[in-house]
Amino acid sequence: MTGENANSIEYARDVESKRRVQKREKRPIFEMLPQAEMTFQELTDWYVNLESVKERRYYPILQFSLKKFNRVFGMRIVGDIKPSELENYRAKRKKEGKAESTIDQEISAAKVVINKAFLDDKVGGEVLKRFKSVKKYLTGERRNSNQRKRVLLPQEYARLESSAPPHLKPILRTGYDTGMREGEILQLNWGMVSLKDRVVRLPKEITKDYEDRVIPVSDELHNVLDQLPRGIRDDYPIFTYQGKGIKDLRTGLKKTCTEAKILYGRFKGDGFIFHDLRRTFYTDMRRAGIQESVIKGITGHSRNEVSDRYNQVDLEDMRQAVERLTQYRSRQIANVDQTVDQAPIPTKKGISQISTNPLN
Repeated sequence: MTGENANSIEYARDVESKRRVQKREKRPIFEMLPQAEMTFQELTDWYVNLESVKERRYYPILQFSLKKFNRVFGMRIVGDIKPSELENYRAKRKKEGKAESTIDQEISAAKVVINKAFLDDKVGGEVLKRFKSVKKYLTGERRNSNQRKRVLLPQEYARLESSAPPHLKPILRTGYDTGMREGEILQLNWGMVSLKDRVVRLPKEITKDYEDRVIPVSDELHNVLDQLPRGIRDDYPIFTYQGKGIKDLRTGLKKTCTEAKILYGRFKGDGFIFHDLRRTFYTDMRRAGIQESVIKGITGHSRNEVSDRYNQVDLEDMRQAVERLTQYRSRQIANVDQTVDQAPIPTKKGISQISTNPLN
């Protein structure tokens, strides 16, 4: 069965036939665990429908990764999947041009299902061992080296924002001025924003660390949000396109990056993705001299539990930090403009051309 198409009708019939044989022959109890009858798709359906799993922040990513894995192993009996087949899956996905981090994510999603199934006596130790035997591509130093480091310069962001379509501009500004995650931004509604108080109040239901968070609104962001259409109800989404809440930014962001002459893509050298705005916010805050505890209070990054008890951060600290950030970025833009204005104009007799592009 290894070489057969696991999604074919013939294979499905073979699976059903094997189930009947196993029952008729009354195999030993360890063989009659659900793993001997359950396909990986059935095991996946059981897992993703657990309420404790649905409430996890990475649930959509988990579903997506399992969908990819099940294209190959969905119709396979769980107990029949061999380590060599899992290794072959990794190799095949890499040959298809998939990033190592993506492949690791798909295999890890399958392992999560198997681990839970083992605890619930749906699969035995042998199946657990097979899946655990598959190693990740990115471990140790290679995993650290794969971490993204892209930070936008103020002049790069200016080009990005000016190139963006109307519905994307306010989303970019929100990410740039608050450091909020993409998922948090796209779930914002008018009940979470007070333009009068100049704050965004994120409920724990939409934050990654499952904690409430208050974020100050900069003058620039306030002006942007104040121009957006508002619904009658508080649950009306802030960011909309043709009257509906925006769910995905990738297509619009890719086109915007092309227009702004900024390389786009997670797995391209120095490529830009939306999450890099969060890193940019954190980096600019640090360069502006803001205390780390204040930065983490705004972004929701994990903080040191002991030191935080003696270093409380309030909203006024955050407001001052945002103001200092704005001043820092303004100085950066001014310095670039001054450099361009003072650059000598190359003549025809000059030996070399002098570039006035600060990004070169």
